[in-house]
Amino acid sequence: MNLTITRPDDWHLHLRDGRAMADVVGATAAVFGRAVVMPNLRPPVTSVDQALDYRGRILAALPAGSVFEPLMTLYLTELTCLDEVPRARDAGFVGFKLYPAGATTNSDAGVTDFDRVAPVLEAMEACGLALLVHGEVTNPEVDIFDREKVFIDRVLAPLLRRHEGLRVVFEHVTTKDAVEFVQASSPRIGATITPQHLLLNRNDMLVGGVKPHHYCLPVLKREADRQALLAAATGADRRFFLGTDSAPHGRSTKENHCGCAGCYSAHAALALYAEVFDAAGALERLEGFASLHGADFYGLPRNRDRIRLVRDSWTVPESYPFGDDVVVPLRAGEEITWRVERVE
Repeated sequence: MNLTITRPDDWHLHLRDGRAMADVVGATAAVFGRAVVMPNLRPPVTSVDQALDYRGRILAALPAGSVFEPLMTLYLTELTCLDEVPRARDAGFVGFKLYPAGATTNSDAGVTDFDRVAPVLEAMEACGLALLVHGEVTNPEVDIFDREKVFIDRVLAPLLRRHEGLRVVFEHVTTKDAVEFVQASSPRIGATITPQHLLLNRNDMLVGGVKPHHYCLPVLKREADRQALLAAATGADRRFFLGTDSAPHGRSTKENHCGCAGCYSAHAALALYAEVFDAAGALERLEGFASLHGADFYGLPRNRDRIRLVRDSWTVPESYPFGDDVVVPLRAGEEITWRVERVE
């Protein structure tokens, strides 16, 4: 069976930098027309000039013949200058990324006091830039499996009431609570869903031994949460769209006493989503989720080229090169039942 859809975009992607970035960017560019690139490098990408330099490095690292557009974001901090907001708009950037301080990889420069970023959020409203949110609190007394729900109650709901014109992407939602919150909100809030949160629950990470390459943040949740995400992704609500959160880490930094959070999925992201939609009997809805909803939410034109998938099993390599190390991908050594045949 073949499936041809509008070429998709990835609305949440980590590329890292340097040689490691050069080893992974081609996997995304071979399939996706555009990708929203996360700014949590070390040091973080906090200015337009830094983001333009980073964009140049990404373009320079693309394989020859690639047709791919990195969509840039700035890392929101309590020191973000108001002047950067209109400059980001004029440079064609899509928004700012909000990390609560300490929430995930390289988030130590994130926000601790949301009142201190209110002027920047007001400027973003005026400029039409989106706020891309990692939606977890980091309070040590809050259970890690409840951090998304508590973030909704304590941070996101009040923030949306205060900034009524702000467009918000609730990234990598993981819970039934988050799905229901988006569904009950205005059209100005959208959400991305990752392949790992559609395919896996916390048992897949913990039962029979800890699987470090299934560890990501927000962490995998209960089966009831996965089912809610599946219903949202394969349903008719156009506010849910594809964002892989593909986050490569070297094997040595994953398989140790304190492994990094992140799943690498760029090697097979669209094929994994196709597998999910196929199993749910919803292949006809994959194009909307992968190719249309995100572009429409961001107010960008849909891609004009097409991509063909075929139902044809292949075995994922055990690892891929990643700078001085290797990265272990999702489904390493296992079969995937779909593959991308070509871009047309």
